[in-house]
Amino acid sequence: MLKQFDALPDGLLDAESHQLNAWLGAPTLIHVSGAREPALFVSVLMHGNETVGWDAIRDLLNARLARFGELRLPRSLTIFIGNVAAAASGARHLPDQPDYNRVWPGSVTPHTPEHDIMARVVDIMAERGLFASLDLHNNTGFNPHYACIDQIDNRILHLATLFSRTVVYFKRPTGVQSQAMARLCPAVTVECGKVGEPQGVEHARSFIDAALHLNDIPDHALPPQDIDLFHSVAQVTVPAEVRFSFSSDEVDLRLNPALEHWNFCELPRGTAFGQRLNGKAARLEVRDEQGLDVSDRYFHMEDSELRLCQPAMPSMLTRDETIIRQDCLCYLMERYREHLPQRR
Repeated sequence: MLKQFDALPDGLLDAESHQLNAWLGAPTLIHVSGAREPALFVSVLMHGNETVGWDAIRDLLNARLARFGELRLPRSLTIFIGNVAAAASGARHLPDQPDYNRVWPGSVTPHTPEHDIMARVVDIMAERGLFASLDLHNNTGFNPHYACIDQIDNRILHLATLFSRTVVYFKRPTGVQSQAMARLCPAVTVECGKVGEPQGVEHARSFIDAALHLNDIPDHALPPQDIDLFHSVAQVTVPAEVRFSFSSDEVDLRLNPALEHWNFCELPRGTAFGQRLNGKAARLEVRDEQGLDVSDRYFHMEDSELRLCQPAMPSMLTRDETIIRQDCLCYLMERYREHLPQRR
């Protein structure tokens, strides 16, 4: 079920993320008129425990109401509020739900009703027209604020660097919002640090505000010195049969408790990700952009330590064991500067 409103419902901005399920009860599109068309599309709560997007939208719109007595937006805005049921429980997604950021058009996961909802959202926005799309997320580990893109395109790069000079180009996972919306307009995913950090909310709010005020998005190439571009080349997961922990000895693999501080650091060959405590079960699985198993290319066991076979730069490392099971341990990246479009 998808709900739609052609104006902001009265009182909705008073609701915290965990209260939105009581207000809305389903994923919801809200179209708010502004001075210019087409609309900026902003999605929030694709993961119910990542509140930065809704907090930023609330702050921005409440500030405009306080200043003008009405929203008076410089550009029309469409807000997509995603997994309100999971938000009510403070969860990424509920046990009977798919990940809402893996079910957009282009997904390779088994079909669910949520796939139909996201396809409907894309169809609606394709008919209405779009200026740009922003998908707002939190991280669980220590990461810089950065943008994610799935196309090396000048307009998308300009939109991404409006948020951060740190930009990650990715092809997996599939079925994410920014991949689907990039078929319609410049689209980015932004990672705004840990939940509850005020600087993350302020950064997200400033980004939305800046995008609303843009007349257009440049199509010329960026100066190379204005961007740090990385390519996400592999996803690292803990296989379902491997028992793991950051502290217990009653597991197969004890992961290094310092690893969440390694995000966006260039790690040397031999860096120990964890220690084998029980037979052959201690391993990590690594899959490349084509989904091929390349685990042996990146990790090997040496003196009961699971170590890197080659230098690597991780992102999204976290110590949240639930998130590791639901999603992944991390992604591995490489620098990608030479792939930037050239200036003429």
